Amino acid sequence: MLSNLILAAIDNCPLFEQHCRLCGQRPARHGLCSACCCTLPWRAGHRCPRCQSPAASAQADCLDCRKLRPAFRQLYSAYDYDYPLDALITRCKYLPDASLQGTLAALMPQARLRAPDAAVPDLIVPVPLAAERLRERGFNLPDALARSLAATMRVRFDNTLCWRKRNTGRQTRRNRRERLRNVRDAFGVKHRCDGLHIAIVDDVASTGATLHALAKTLLKAGARQVDAWVLARAIFRRT
Repeated sequence: MLSNLILAAIDNCPLFEQHCRLCGQRPARHGLCSACCCTLPWRAGHRCPRCQSPAASAQADCLDCRKLRPAFRQLYSAYDYDYPLDALITRCKYLPDASLQGTLAALMPQARLRAPDAAVPDLIVPVPLAAERLRERGFNLPDALARSLAATMRVRFDNTLCWRKRNTGRQTRRNRRERLRNVRDAFGVKHRCDGLHIAIVDDVASTGATLHALAKTLLKAGARQVDAWVLARAIFRRT
């Protein structure tokens, strides 16, 4: 928390001119200059109304959603997981580079701009990291993204409601079935949330397995509806 406050102070201090984390050439108060923000990926065209993957029609769920039947009601994304955003997320999570949290969090309100008619939730929670992974990185990127979205929507934020029971390991290089198995019963909820409309926040959605697992747990705990919000939507090939 202290490091975030220090970074925020630096960002707003005229004595420290910050340059864009992508081009390195132009001043950028929140990490990316306006020119580089315009290069962030988003594919035009129809999207599945449930999971936001490119689809033939925006009127019916895609084949994957009809098969999986995600526990979350709808997924909203700020961008697609592609160059150059994918490189920024990878640097933040796996170097790890905590200073990029603020840069990425500043992009999260774009998800709201793409879905102005989306219902405002009662509560916003980040997808929790396992304790071991949190110790390794020292931070949880979804936490920063969820705080940004909560501030944009003026909704209550809670990063203590959900917890991860075990370190499930990276989902990368696992196919859809393996990802679903890997996160099955991986989450816990500390108390009942009867009747609440909850938004869960993650950095990237590919198959939606992690979001499905957490949403399912929250619904079992009494949530009325669970939506998913992510910074980037990856296109995952069926295997």
